[in-house]
Amino acid sequence: MTEPAVALTDAHLRFGSVVALDGMSFDVMPGEMFGLVGPDGAGKTTAIRALLGLLPLDSGTAQVLGHDPARRDRDLKGAVGYLSQRFTLYGDLTVDENLEFFGQIHGVKDLGRRIDQLLLFTRLQRFRTWRADRLSGGMQKKLALACTLVHTPRVLFLDEPTTGVDPMSRRELWGLLSELLASGLSVLLTTPYLDEAERCARVALVRGGRTLACDTPAALRALRPASILEVVCAPVRRARDLLVQSPRVEEVQLFGDRLHVFPRVPEDALTDVLAGLSGVSVSTVRRVQPSLEDVFIWRVTMEAEPRRPNP
Repeated sequence: MTEPAVALTDAHLRFGSVVALDGMSFDVMPGEMFGLVGPDGAGKTTAIRALLGLLPLDSGTAQVLGHDPARRDRDLKGAVGYLSQRFTLYGDLTVDENLEFFGQIHGVKDLGRRIDQLLLFTRLQRFRTWRADRLSGGMQKKLALACTLVHTPRVLFLDEPTTGVDPMSRRELWGLLSELLASGLSVLLTTPYLDEAERCARVALVRGGRTLACDTPAALRALRPASILEVVCAPVRRARDLLVQSPRVEEVQLFGDRLHVFPRVPEDALTDVLAGLSGVSVSTVRRVQPSLEDVFIWRVTMEAEPRRPNP
């Protein structure tokens, strides 16, 4: 059986009274794109830093390519790339100079050729003489990715790579990541966006330093009952407040101008409930498939409060 490229097992880590990791576990297989998904403060960045050997665990194990990252193995350092969610380039250096700097740190041979390859890959050839602080947010992300790839790592850690970029740049970054996967690179990325998680081979939903669920996006969506009603209505918040009081409704989630209603009875048994919402105008009711966001909110709700008995 193939060994994981990355594994975090029963990881615990505290900063004083703050619990950062509370038994978090997941693994990333070779050549896989794995998503670590959760809100701010869920422990995503802490998990990556532990896997990079930057934070020692209180208990549990971290492993990357068969090595303990806390030992700072030189071979492991050359096999790993890390893209931080913060701006880590040198703003007063040009695109070329940033790539040269990171390439020299890693002792990259034939660096000029490697830089040309990465500029072509990231479509930054026209901007090679621009200072990094003059680039747009999307171009800065692409340059940071190129700097991360300059030494040809085998495992890539990406901490919220698309946060703060425009939709077009976000799409371009995902296109670049797809090309990297085709080369056999193993990728662990963190994201707060559940729609991005759909692009990953497997996903771990995390919160409060714990793994709530870990599987393929399709398998995670199957955790929720297939019967979900999307209700477009106004005023939507009043409708939600009224529906949560009904014993025929298990859960209600708010999505902008619409609700996702999880019935605890057959769908047709909710017809009179929806029709009887005082002061609410219902324009559309249709069945939809559960999304990863539905699953995540459901798992969080399950842990936060006991389920009501069936009516």
